[in-house]
Amino acid sequence: MVLSDEKGGIQLDASWRTVLDDEFDKPYFQSLNDFLVAEQAQGKVIFPARQHWFAAFNSTPFEGVKVVILGQDPYHGPAQAHGLSFSVPPDLKVPPSLVNIYKELATDLNMPIPTQGCLEHWAEQGVLLLNAILTVESGRAGSHQKKGWEIFTDRAIQRLNAQREGLVFILWGAYAQKKGAIIDGERHLIIQSPHPSPLSAYRGFLGSRPFSKANRYLRSNNKKAIDWQLN
Repeated sequence: MVLSDEKGGIQLDASWRTVLDDEFDKPYFQSLNDFLVAEQAQGKVIFPARQHWFAAFNSTPFEGVKVVILGQDPYHGPAQAHGLSFSVPPDLKVPPSLVNIYKELATDLNMPIPTQGCLEHWAEQGVLLLNAILTVESGRAGSHQKKGWEIFTDRAIQRLNAQREGLVFILWGAYAQKKGAIIDGERHLIIQSPHPSPLSAYRGFLGSRPFSKANRYLRSNNKKAIDWQLN
């Protein structure tokens, strides 16, 4: 099973395993695994590396989640994807959407624009950087859509929605907003705006102030605010 480690277990944080363990034996997940096995057998390069497929969950335990930022699928260029939505390893060029996220961050919180694109500091503080789809074929954006990942990540969102209270869900763009339609706005804060992509950032993403809104809500619910500064 390609989704298992050498000991035969899913490489998933124990806190998330508790709430998602029933998913692994379902037909859709078995089908997803079969698809990934077949892709690898054909010699196709899959991003991110297998050990990073569940990085969003492993970086931010279930009980530690404060904020969820939903992405779509991983970067499909060499070495870019490392399992966190919008994030790239620190030695790579900052991607265009993240450039706009940083512009808004600087304006919203009056802080310097980060010089690197790794968002692990956010994840470690409780920002779940979750893509809807957790793998992609090299050079083929969206190539692993509708293979089962969306169902799995929907379940994660459903569990957070039902079992936690006072979370912030940041939904950038129509895709994330559709996926987040199940979130209860009475239990959680939903922040929506256009996507930070260069194609849409100037249609309402820039100036939307998601970071200060998130922190204000967290404080109002007696939770520690996120330190969004990355430098």
